[in-house]
Amino acid sequence: MANTAVSEDRIPVIVGVGEIVDRPQEIAAGLEPLTLLVEALKRAEQDSGGKLLGEIQSLDIVNFLSWRYRDPATQLSDRLGIKPAHAYYGPVGGESPIRYLHEAAQRIARGECSVAAVCGAEAQSTATKAERAGLTLPWTPFAHDVPEPKRGAAFQKPMAVKLGVFRPITVYPFYEAASSAHWGQTPREAMAESGQLWSTYSSVASQNPNSWLKRRFTPDEITTPTPDNRLIAWPYTKLMVANPTVNMGGAILMTSLAKARAAGIAEHRLVHIWGGASAEEPRDYLVRDQFFESHPQNAVLKAMMDLAGGDGKAFDAIELYSCFPCVPKMARRTLSLGPDVQPTVTGGLTFFGAPLNTYMTHAACAMVRKLRDGARLGLLYGQGGFVTKHHALVLSRAKSPAALAQDTSVQADADRHRGVVPEFVTEATGKGTVESFTVIYGRGGEVEHGVVMMRTPQETRALARVPASDSATLAHLLNMDRTPVGSLGDIVSADDGVLEWRAG
Repeated sequence: MANTAVSEDRIPVIVGVGEIVDRPQEIAAGLEPLTLLVEALKRAEQDSGGKLLGEIQSLDIVNFLSWRYRDPATQLSDRLGIKPAHAYYGPVGGESPIRYLHEAAQRIARGECSVAAVCGAEAQSTATKAERAGLTLPWTPFAHDVPEPKRGAAFQKPMAVKLGVFRPITVYPFYEAASSAHWGQTPREAMAESGQLWSTYSSVASQNPNSWLKRRFTPDEITTPTPDNRLIAWPYTKLMVANPTVNMGGAILMTSLAKARAAGIAEHRLVHIWGGASAEEPRDYLVRDQFFESHPQNAVLKAMMDLAGGDGKAFDAIELYSCFPCVPKMARRTLSLGPDVQPTVTGGLTFFGAPLNTYMTHAACAMVRKLRDGARLGLLYGQGGFVTKHHALVLSRAKSPAALAQDTSVQADADRHRGVVPEFVTEATGKGTVESFTVIYGRGGEVEHGVVMMRTPQETRALARVPASDSATLAHLLNMDRTPVGSLGDIVSADDGVLEWRAG
């Protein structure tokens, strides 16, 4: 259906974006997340050139992790003096800002609302400093009676938790090792690609006035371990992982094309939502078929290419989620883009900063500015969990060639490509084949232990420890010129009943 047949009050457009970065000189002067949200929303309204805050009918708030509130949607609505019919505070997920933008656009397309806002904020830097200083912040009291949001460990097997591979920093390396081996790279080549890619992110962050780190890092600075850039989980150093210790707020205002015009908002400020797609993996990462690609990621990105005419090169502005290098490395290959890809308009979760779940709110702000400045077609790809939840959107200054679709799940396509999932076991003997691995480091740079994900002789899957004392096996795992993925080793059971793997 052509857009000419769609009423302008059913065509969603982004009209305003707002961001705030808080760097207080005194800890107690730091702004709490709700205050950051109010300021970001005011800036988004100012950016639009219209008066829309008082008319918000749809409000989505990205999950906070730096502070806990009781009913934050109501508290924010009260601060703004609004009573939106839809007021939602969602669960943990790095893809959630993109999902909320998409769902808000769909509400406008259905005629359920005419003004929508998506916003998120974190004040982890101030909260951490206050805790270390033993300082009580003059903020809305922390809601201790509100349950802590469910995160990684809640969904993982006990053995994953026991071995320390239940947090993003220790799980994403499984994808890093498996994918680079699948692509025929040596670990040295994979590291070089990560360093170059991350250097590109840092270069963009250095030019973004809202970035936390405004400095370009060279590939070697990023990948070389130093006291200030310690190894955390092989092969990732501190400069290769998300940086959540920031204070930031971001907001996007959306309305219908008809209302935008009625409000006198300039045409060159309007950004259209062409469409999006979503799909997920199981929350327990150990019940996936393999770790060298993500079927939901592939399905989502291929749907976006179809929307853009079937070619990843159609996008002249791209944001590939960047919590760890393996994610944009996999994504750019699915999009058939080369290693010289410009993967960000924002700066990435290491350098721009990672306000936990809400980085993609800021990426959407940066994308809107990029499109207003002349880019034609933008791709926003967000993901959450452990390569678990995937959502992408296509934005453009031009009207979409079709009405905004309401059914946007590509889960069936993702599931169709899923292979056999091996049974997970905690007991095994014989020879184990490395499916993937990581090595976990302490704060002093010392090896704590390695973890091998392996296939047993029965083709079941198991996790095995490599003790810090097993220098020969660690040397095998950390060989930069030959991947250990696919190699055979002995499975032994340690005194505490945990499986261990020894290089053959």
